[in-house]
Amino acid sequence: MRTRLAAATLITACAALLTTTAPAHAAAPGAGTPRAGAPRAEAAAEATGFHVRDGRLLDANGADFVLRGVNHAHAWYPSRTAQALKDIKAKGANAVRVVLATGDQWAKNDTADVANVVSQCKQNRLVCILEAHDTTGYGESGAAVSLSKAVDYWLSVKSALAGQEKYVMVDIGNEPFGNTGYSAWTADTESAIGRLRDAGIDHTLLVDAPNWGQDWSFTMRDNAAGVFAADPERNTVFDIHMYGVYDTAAEVRDYLDHFVSAHLPVVIGEFGDMHSDGDPDEDAIMADAHALGIGYLGWSWSGNGGGVEYLDLVQNFDANSMTAWGRRLFDGADGIRATAKEASVFSDDGDGGGNGADTTPPTAPGAPTASRVTADSVRLDWPAATDDTGVTGYDVVRVDGAGETTVATATTTGTTVTGLAANTAYTFAVRARDAAGNRSARSATVTVTTGRSDTAGACSVTYRLSDWGSSFNADVTIHNTSAQAVDGWELAFSFPGAQTINSVWNARAAQSGSAVRVTHESWTRTIPAGGSVSFGLNGSSGGGNGVPTAFTLNGRACSVS
Repeated sequence: MRTRLAAATLITACAALLTTTAPAHAAAPGAGTPRAGAPRAEAAAEATGFHVRDGRLLDANGADFVLRGVNHAHAWYPSRTAQALKDIKAKGANAVRVVLATGDQWAKNDTADVANVVSQCKQNRLVCILEAHDTTGYGESGAAVSLSKAVDYWLSVKSALAGQEKYVMVDIGNEPFGNTGYSAWTADTESAIGRLRDAGIDHTLLVDAPNWGQDWSFTMRDNAAGVFAADPERNTVFDIHMYGVYDTAAEVRDYLDHFVSAHLPVVIGEFGDMHSDGDPDEDAIMADAHALGIGYLGWSWSGNGGGVEYLDLVQNFDANSMTAWGRRLFDGADGIRATAKEASVFSDDGDGGGNGADTTPPTAPGAPTASRVTADSVRLDWPAATDDTGVTGYDVVRVDGAGETTVATATTTGTTVTGLAANTAYTFAVRARDAAGNRSARSATVTVTTGRSDTAGACSVTYRLSDWGSSFNADVTIHNTSAQAVDGWELAFSFPGAQTINSVWNARAAQSGSAVRVTHESWTRTIPAGGSVSFGLNGSSGGGNGVPTAFTLNGRACSVS
């Protein structure tokens, strides 16, 4: 969508039908002539990964695949990605479109970062559509860059893409033209496809429409056949973004029907339930996509601002705090939970053949134990399950009578469940998953009651420093000033200087840069109501041993005494 982040906050919303304010730009550099050569060997392309046949998107096993997922703004919220992907998968999605930055408008997501995103998508069994965002609104937005610059970016991170054709698609550039200069879209798009293919990038490519992605000029629609033919691998999918331009069922169906009747692949790469440029008909978008077997990806998981916070699917990246738009997309008619099917490549039995031979589920995990209980969260840990091909993850479920609801996912044997109500009893259990998608029987349950909201975060910290220049000791006391005991704790703080912990007593510590997390030992696990626990640490520094100024206990701020 046109509304995007700047310096970790989303900028002001505009969409396809706004009055032009930026001067027209010339066609993007690198625009070339159509590549009308014979297609490369179809068998080779199909063996590589996702591919298009007769207007349908197929996975590496030749199975029809319909995208059902969301967009996630990794470029501006990289620290949120690991949990976001787990939560998106737990909600039922089979794909995620990941926002990346080329370094032209926003800080570049480099090769290592892209490789990490791909790895996390695969761990969560999500097909990953990577998109370069700095092209948004080129020709109208002065800060936007051309598709040629986007290709430069993809070539710079090519090693992170190599060998991932079964799991990753490349969206060359987001909304690559605004409402001016878009007559260059066809030539620029064909040139971009050609350069990527010449460089050996064989992935399925997505190409976004001009007009801030909404193609009200029908430039993409009317030139799609030629663009598809210009791809020597015939492996390009057209990406339409549906916001205010698509406010009637007739407009939605007419646009999609043009592609279906021409046997050209199309996906709805972004859409919402409302927008500043009009009221998109999300019911028609989802119903028609379902009826026609067309993929869709809702905008966006979380982090919107600038007046379009209503496009968040969950509030503040909290999967347990879904918005009305989130509930519509995931749980409504023709929604993700009801229509998404996992890509068959994730059911391979390890030989790459995708025969899905493994039908044996893992053993049930051990009974979970609860700790670090607050007014709105609880830490759960459990003994591992076993499986003949390996356990790949766990689903934490809330048990309510005969039913259950997945509230968290984990790749290790522990996680924190958030978004709970204060002073409320919850019953939890755990199921294990293996690489073939088999799910174990449910573990034994644990019941826990959250704390009262009036006592949550009632704590103070005393930090006593002994400073010896290049080394230091600190004696730390955590005071529980509430009327409720704390069972299991984590104290977080940051050093003000270049200080490094060497040893700790009466607790355990983990340090990343200046950030420190200290957790209890078995004998300091409980902080009685009105009581305290103490621990100490020894460290070194390059000079200057300041005192941390802020502390949180189990995620809640403490006063400093």
